[in-house]
Amino acid sequence: MAQLRVGMLGCGGIARTHALNLSKLEAVRLVAFCDIREEAAKAFNEQYAAGKGVVYKDFTEMFRKTAMDVVYVCLPPFAHSTEVDEAAERGVHVFIEKPIALDMATANRMVNAVENAGVKAQVGFVLRFGSAVEATKEMMADGSLGQVGLITARYFCNALHAPWWRERGKSGGQVVEQVIHIFDLLRHLAGEPDIVYCLMDNLYHKQVENYTVEDVSATAVRFKAGALAVVAATNGAIPGRWISDYRLVAQNATIDFTDANNATLHHTDKPWASTTQIASQKDMYLAETQDILEAIREDRETRIPMPEGAKTLQLVLAARDSADRGKPVRL
Repeated sequence: MAQLRVGMLGCGGIARTHALNLSKLEAVRLVAFCDIREEAAKAFNEQYAAGKGVVYKDFTEMFRKTAMDVVYVCLPPFAHSTEVDEAAERGVHVFIEKPIALDMATANRMVNAVENAGVKAQVGFVLRFGSAVEATKEMMADGSLGQVGLITARYFCNALHAPWWRERGKSGGQVVEQVIHIFDLLRHLAGEPDIVYCLMDNLYHKQVENYTVEDVSATAVRFKAGALAVVAATNGAIPGRWISDYRLVAQNATIDFTDANNATLHHTDKPWASTTQIASQKDMYLAETQDILEAIREDRETRIPMPEGAKTLQLVLAARDSADRGKPVRL
């Protein structure tokens, strides 16, 4: 079977993770690298394609001159423009990192572009591929978990990150750019949201130039199926550590997730203490890549199609809007 030709749009940190995985797969061939920093694209070409790919600074030129089956869009949120539209018009399937946009008009245009063209799309909500998360979804599907009632989660870090990340107009803020992973997991496990209420502030970085995003936030969400969720986030916690964990309380079990791969299930539907451990070192980034490649070959939908990216974006934008307005927002 012929190799799938893959192009990389954006050659930064997360793109490196994807390019490394793609370069190890016999089923694909990396053929193009695009970044406004030409030296970054050249470095990716040398490292992941042995210099055999083509380097571009402009994605329109890349789409026009190099035939591709799939493009990996790994751009900062503010840099999204017409790349998904142009890929879809040429029949190129799309993997896109989160958040897919900073406004719903752009996100909905992306949804329409891929659906009208009939191309596959995968949004990089990698936590859905964790072994513990998958086991939880299986328990939900077979009814053994019972009704989900409460989810609590935290996202703690302490870093200045990239200059663009600190500017709300470019990143959207911590909730929109980082904690969106947690909010997507809430939708995945509790269903569609009904009401969101968020408080946020910048308490630790007032003296940092151009730091206009929040560094503390607390968000409550009520879901249409009845569950509640609470998410706490900060960029003022322990330097050098990224802490992201969550707990789910359902009718028949309470699940403590260390991360998406690892969890302890406390079975509360028994009259005696009973726990199940899920321990995994699964490469979730590789799993999401394998899923879109298989979806293309099998002509099926990916596990996280573009509408999922738009729906989760709508939730985090509503949370931010709630904080700005000082009152709950109904979705």
